[in-house]
Amino acid sequence: MKVLLIGGGGREHALAWKLSQSPKLSKLFAAPGNPGIAEHAELVDIDPVDHQAVLSFCTRERIDLVVIGPEAPLVSGLGDALRAGGVAVFGPDKAAAQLEGSKGFTKDLCARAAIPTGRYVRTRNPAALDDFGLPVVVKADGLAAGKGVIIAETRADAEAALASTEGDAVIEEFLEGEEVSFFALTDGVTVLPFGSAQDHKRVGDGDTGPNTGGMGAYSPASVLTPQLEKRVMDEIVRPTVRAMAEAGTPYSGVLYAGLMLTADGPKLIEYNARFGDPECQVLMMRLESDLLDLLLAAAAGRLDKAEPPRFSDRAALTIVMAATGYPGTPEKGGPIGGVERAEANGGKVFHAGTAVRGGALAANGGRVLGVTALGASVAGAREAAYRAVDAIDFPSGFFRRDIGWRELAREQR
Repeated sequence: MKVLLIGGGGREHALAWKLSQSPKLSKLFAAPGNPGIAEHAELVDIDPVDHQAVLSFCTRERIDLVVIGPEAPLVSGLGDALRAGGVAVFGPDKAAAQLEGSKGFTKDLCARAAIPTGRYVRTRNPAALDDFGLPVVVKADGLAAGKGVIIAETRADAEAALASTEGDAVIEEFLEGEEVSFFALTDGVTVLPFGSAQDHKRVGDGDTGPNTGGMGAYSPASVLTPQLEKRVMDEIVRPTVRAMAEAGTPYSGVLYAGLMLTADGPKLIEYNARFGDPECQVLMMRLESDLLDLLLAAAAGRLDKAEPPRFSDRAALTIVMAATGYPGTPEKGGPIGGVERAEANGGKVFHAGTAVRGGALAANGGRVLGVTALGASVAGAREAAYRAVDAIDFPSGFFRRDIGWRELAREQR
């Protein structure tokens, strides 16, 4: 089969690496890709924003499946354009991608379908803050690359957050508990669980500093017990898929639920319409099933006939190496060495914001590398991942030294 992968980040490198292991794959293309993805796919110079150009390429190359990695092409309707042209797609249509594209849309759906989530209001009026305690959560309604959420500790911070949003905003109660990521594949009817992970959003050790797109992750997240996972499926994920179908906007693809495990049970924080980054890296490291088979089944509406995904009992952990200045303005062009040495030390290095300059690897974005390893436990995976990180020479980069700290504490107990 011939597959086109849309995207060029760490998530897409992990997907390319796993797709390339399928015996059904004859040719993998990636647009735009990155130097790491180029090890598994032929890179093509197509702008995913240009839907007609993507469709023309698929027609010319007789592409059997398009896998859309990032959220922006999904929200802009690339899936709609390709399906209208007769091309199979893994990823939701524009209307369904509103689950990520609009925080307000998702909160309203939760209210209609009685899906457990935090109390909220859609407004930019500061007077609405009177109905919420502190801290309070202020969310930008549209796409914000994982950085559109502000937890305001004071009334002044909350008002400043509201003033900084463009268009609609969501004010939401602050939920107490531990955060966890849960993934499910769906074809719009059938829903299959696809593992758990825990992300680390804050830029600094000890969960300090501003939110980022993610500084590291591990999988599985043991805090999401089998009993809690069943509740998430029964109370949150399946009702969402059912509500979307009943509204005439069936959701097909991967559904990524950001959850808070509160004293009252799991509550939905937000949905993403694609695999997480860096959660995708740890999920792909643990996945033992043929990824292409699963994505094809979802795209073709036959997940009910598919074997449920199989994951290794081993743990995986990813450490993000970011460029100095991230999550603000990252320093680009910094040289990177030692990737081969890191992989010889037991790590798998997924490229995110990289480029080749003058024949050498260099930083070309905020989050640059996702250094990933497996272990019998999170502690073992963490040790192997940091050993690999320490083998990389990236003078203008930085990373957190405490990825997996919650799970490490649980394992030690």
